[in-house]
Amino acid sequence: MRKQEEIREDDRIEIIPEYGRQKLLTYAESFRDLADLFEEEDEEQGQPPEPMDRQAYLWQRKLQENQEFLAEHLKEMAHILAKVARETCRCRPMGERRFKQMSKLLRESGIQLKNFFEMEHEDGHREISLTMRNLGEKRIRSGESEHISTEDVADFISVAMNTRLCPTKNSPMYLTRDYNTYFFLEEPPYHLLTGFAKAVKEGEKVSGDNYSFYEADTGKLVVILSDGMGSGEMACRNSGRVIEMAERLLEAGFSKETAVQMINGALAATGQEQILSTLDICSMDLYTGECEFVKVGAACTYIKRGRLVDRLSAQNLPLGVFQQMEPEVMSRTLQSGDYVIMLSDGVLDALSQGLGEEVLPEIIGRMEYTNPNEIANQILAYCIKQSKGQIRDDMTVLVTGIWDQAGDDSSL
Repeated sequence: MRKQEEIREDDRIEIIPEYGRQKLLTYAESFRDLADLFEEEDEEQGQPPEPMDRQAYLWQRKLQENQEFLAEHLKEMAHILAKVARETCRCRPMGERRFKQMSKLLRESGIQLKNFFEMEHEDGHREISLTMRNLGEKRIRSGESEHISTEDVADFISVAMNTRLCPTKNSPMYLTRDYNTYFFLEEPPYHLLTGFAKAVKEGEKVSGDNYSFYEADTGKLVVILSDGMGSGEMACRNSGRVIEMAERLLEAGFSKETAVQMINGALAATGQEQILSTLDICSMDLYTGECEFVKVGAACTYIKRGRLVDRLSAQNLPLGVFQQMEPEVMSRTLQSGDYVIMLSDGVLDALSQGLGEEVLPEIIGRMEYTNPNEIANQILAYCIKQSKGQIRDDMTVLVTGIWDQAGDDSSL
């Protein structure tokens, strides 16, 4: 029997088998080669041009800019593929004694265990891999369904391993009668509650603001807010398109900065001013509390910590104005009890009708509410009051609260 302590510390395995790894690296190299070709063409076109009229010169500059963007995007795709291909983890099979204990525990709940591995990823996160199946027997306690969820399994093995575990994001909801491999991660030390409040511009049926709360990966929440220029259905479609593109690109593995550049390029290529939109991204890591903000023409974001309020602002223009733009990126480390408050432009415009935006941090700091929905509703109500009840533009308030799992959140 090979005991757990005999497993070498450098006993790593590649997540993707060698054949698949080589294919990914080949694809990555192909993307790099294509990027080099576009850059070479750009350098050749950058030589002193022969005399030409203004229209021809503008078309040539447009072509060069597009080639530069395409080259950068190809490089990013190559980087993503190479990173996935080289990803490794330390894999530790469980000792025989521990395997028997876990097998017996699960068998009592109608689960047959086949394989049990503990993996440690390069980022230090611990992951448990269980190959098992539902035996289809009635659960021990009378009246219970034979269906067994991965949440149930997480509870069982958390007790056995003395570590709180949760199913990974893409884990199936229920065990089947066939053997499948299920993955469980250490539960993040922080958890979130979200809330929102919105108001539609007077005379319009739909808001031109769109937003999204979604789990990018286990323990990572992304909040996206986009304000379409103008109002009504056109603005709603434009901001909705921006939200959808941002989600797809981030889920595909593109960095936030590259995703923003790609969205901006897509909007600028149309040359239509009416599709301009702002973009506000907030990405939270529930394992570390690290929070990154990416802003493009977006309104201020506020972080509330007790009575203290941190204001994050950006000075750049919305998406689609220029072919090339630089998103403003800021980072903060959140603590238990903090709230992140994101606003659309209409909220600040309403404040300008009264005491002005400068009073908002003080108003937020004085709030004693703990529920994110209540905070969002109170901010919106205050702003509408400042504009004397008139809603001159779409208004959206998004609030995300973060708490330590070990803390007392019974007041929520």
